[in-house]
Formats: sequence, C-alpha cells, structure tokens
Amino acid sequence: MRAILTLTVSALLLAAPAHAGSHGGAYMAEELMSPCQEADNDARWGEAAETECEQYIMGFVDALKATGMAGEGTKICPPELNTADEVRWALLRWVHADYTARKKMPAADAMIGTLSEAFACGQ
Repeated sequence: MRAILTLTVSALLLAAPAHAGSHGGAYMAEELMSPCQEADNDARWGEAAETECEQYIMGFVDALKATGMAGEGTKICPPELNTADEVRWALLRWVHADYTARKKMPAADAMIGTLSEAFACGQ
C-alpha cells in the first residue's frame, strides 16, 4: 500500500499545472514564483495567485509528510504554524539566492532545496 501511495504522490509532485509547458511540460521554479510573488504585489490578482502558490506548497509538503519524507525522524521538518506563508517566503529567498541557476529548475526540485535548507530538522 505504501508503494502505491508513494508512486501516486510522486506523480502528483511531478505533474504540471495546465498552464505549464514552456519547458517541456515541467512546472519550473520561476513559474511557481510568479503567483507566489504576485500574492504580495497585486491587490487585484493577489488572492487568486496566493491560492495557486499556497495550494502547490501545501500539497507538496503534505505529500512529503504522507510518504514519510518529511516530519519527525526525517531530514525535513516543515513549520507547524503558518506553513504556507513560511515556506513561500523561504522559497522566494532560496531561489533568489542563486536566481539565474535556480529559476530554471523544476519547481519540485526548488521545493526540496528550500525545505532541506530552510527547514532542516534540528535547526
């Protein structure tokens, strides 16, 4: 059963939203950053953008927890409170730290990099 859940979660993490496609169908870090930044910058579109950004983040974090890849006893311990915002801010900082290289990586890789660095267990 765990193998089926892991495969299902892996497929979800790699799946691209309908608007992705400029990079062979992969949802890239810069495409995730766009709604994450717009959530803070544009009052007209901010709520819709925030929803897209935070749903991706929470789905990713929840999937890692469901497969035993995050949480107590692992290397990644996402914040328990205000998770969507904390991870969103960490993601933006992480990608901007090496923007030229990181903006072109798959969003899933950027999320793992962010979570591993910003929310390592024992910090």
